[in-house]
Amino acid sequence: MSSFTLFVILCAAALHASWNAAVKGGADKRLQMAAVTIGHMPFAALALFFAPPLDVAAWPLLILGAVFHFGYQIFLIESYKLGDLSQVYPIARASAPVMATIFGALVLGDRLAPFELIGIAIIATGLLSTVGLRIQNVPHKAALTALITGMFIASYSMSDGYGGRLGNSPIAFYGWLSLINGVLMAIYLRSTSPDSVPLLWTKSRLTLIGGGFASFCAYSLVMWAFTQAPIPVVMAIRESSILIAFGIGVVFLGEKLTRAKLIGTMVTIIGIITLRSGG
Repeated sequence: MSSFTLFVILCAAALHASWNAAVKGGADKRLQMAAVTIGHMPFAALALFFAPPLDVAAWPLLILGAVFHFGYQIFLIESYKLGDLSQVYPIARASAPVMATIFGALVLGDRLAPFELIGIAIIATGLLSTVGLRIQNVPHKAALTALITGMFIASYSMSDGYGGRLGNSPIAFYGWLSLINGVLMAIYLRSTSPDSVPLLWTKSRLTLIGGGFASFCAYSLVMWAFTQAPIPVVMAIRESSILIAFGIGVVFLGEKLTRAKLIGTMVTIIGIITLRSGG
């Protein structure tokens, strides 16, 4: 992996952490998630205007990816309801690159170099370490929904990565996916909480515009990175966004810097260095 690709993924991680902090800071997680997802749509339309057209061969993976993204969003919201974000989110994010690695090897015949497998394992261990002993107190249902969330993350990452390659236009792939996903989320919000729809522009305007922009840019960078490096490797490095989110929480939200977070951060950094030095 080139230094530039690593830099792009880390930029994506920083943007990802910023919009997750916005979702975390809102009292209504469903409204905040809907605002981010629907907020993708104007930026997606603009990206489609400039990006090369998507090959029709990628459309089946595009539809599949939209289903996986929507499933991820619904189960992430459910995880927030059942358990503490700082407990369930690292479980979801740490499990995703591991699941993608196993699926890629067993189903798609992907082969990663030993240093890549070691790096992914170290990063996953580091992310789980940020939970520390609190993982013992995670409600069983919360842990289950977090693992299902991780499954959806792995699924959409694989379908998006291969879809962007197959369609010869990763940004157009994500542009179309964002439009489809935005419509699905709008229908979901309208059907489950119709009173929340007007709040998108009043109460959650900043998340709608700023969060939507940050999230769309973050995953657009990831989509490009999927064409430059193995998908599980990109996923693993991208999950360093959790560590950036911890930093935002400590510096700006007054959260406590625990020993578990510090150890997890150091282990994750070692994993990223392993992936970079091996490439």
